[in-house]
Amino acid sequence: ILKTLNSWFWWENIWMPINCTWEDFVDRDGLVFPKPHQLYATIPYAFVLLIIRFFSERYVAIPLAKALGIKNMRRVKPQPNPVLESYFRECSKHPSQSEIQGLAKKCNCTVHLVEKWFRRRRNLEIPTVLRKFQEAFWRFSFYLASSIAGLIFLYDKPWFYDIWQTWVGYPFQTLLPSQYWYYMAEISFYWSLLFTLGIDNKRKADFLAHVVHHLAAIGLMSGSWCANYVRLGTLVMFVHDTADFWLEAAKMFNYAHWEKTCNMLFIIFSIVFFITRIILFPFWILRATLYLPTFYSTTPVIAYFLFNGQLLVLQGLHLYWGYLIFKILKRFIFLK
Repeated sequence: ILKTLNSWFWWENIWMPINCTWEDFVDRDGLVFPKPHQLYATIPYAFVLLIIRFFSERYVAIPLAKALGIKNMRRVKPQPNPVLESYFRECSKHPSQSEIQGLAKKCNCTVHLVEKWFRRRRNLEIPTVLRKFQEAFWRFSFYLASSIAGLIFLYDKPWFYDIWQTWVGYPFQTLLPSQYWYYMAEISFYWSLLFTLGIDNKRKADFLAHVVHHLAAIGLMSGSWCANYVRLGTLVMFVHDTADFWLEAAKMFNYAHWEKTCNMLFIIFSIVFFITRIILFPFWILRATLYLPTFYSTTPVIAYFLFNGQLLVLQGLHLYWGYLIFKILKRFIFLK
């Protein structure tokens, strides 16, 4: 069954134009092509990034936070109580008054002590400002580094200025070393974010959107790697990363209560976000993926619909986040 599923998954008509086979993607005559098995390396690379994250958060983010005036608030732990702990985990974090009275009788203590225990236990679930700052610092560091690297990798490439060049010579476009490392770093980063979802700060409004985004990003980058849509893939990654480090910088200064700096950074982020995600992505990237392929192939392959479907999912997320950003800007401008 696994062999059959594998043969179906790697069927040429899914991934590449008509009259092309996987044998055509064997390295030859100076041409180097992406190999699907190379994506396995992103898992160990993700753990390398987690190690880098641990040391950067501890030895760079914490001293920086202290320099900005952020203090490490130590929360008082409640007294160990198996009965209350079990109720907190399995039943409710906010018990009603009647439930508190029942728990007080069960534990042979006062109602006040039970209320105090639950209040302290709930506080332990809330991440400290320092923890939020550390996470924002890590994301800021990666997005800034990837944006700078992406600009260095792309500024001298013809497809950075003429989007049609992404399809010239397709599918026999050679893989550059810079493209290899750009892809490996980006996919590994999103794997690392998925690995730490359980311990990272929980987002109230858009937690599910982030999960969908990370999975869609990994699937999209991995699929574009296998089908050698690498030129377009690097443009998509660059367009996304250039706005994100401004947001993370705004968060860091927000946690430090540098309001004017935070406001300025958030306005810059909003401008860059709307330019890259609401204008450039649909009218530049999606135009290149939806419209331009019809010029080199009259019969779209299945991958055309798979990849464009995922890109449209990302655009839907862009519009959702754009709506949230617009609401914040409206409150900032009109309600101070």
